Amino acid sequence: MRNFAASIVLVFSNKPISYAGDYLAKQLIRSACSSALNFGEFEGAGTNKDKVNKLRLTLKELRESQRNINIQLKSDLLIRDNVEQIVRENDELIRIVVTLIKKYS
Repeated sequence: MRNFAASIVLVFSNKPISYAGDYLAKQLIRSACSSALNFGEFEGAGTNKDKVNKLRLTLKELRESQRNINIQLKSDLLIRDNVEQIVRENDELIRIVVTLIKKYS
């Protein structure tokens, strides 16, 4: 999860040129980092109910990141070749979190 967030930060280490690019880049950084931070909270949660709650927040942020990346790709703010690994990692993390939610529910 931390590697995913760090990858997003690295992709946007240079400020995007357009207003839309800047807006979406900042939001993507927030959602990617939030997913990593919420997953860290999951790891320290005491009860299964608390774990599931943190995982649901993580999943929400990962899905937001996924939608954001898709918007940027469709509007040509990102080049698919530059973010293909991030897209795959995001999909994998969503699957992992869904599996963990089922395990702790």
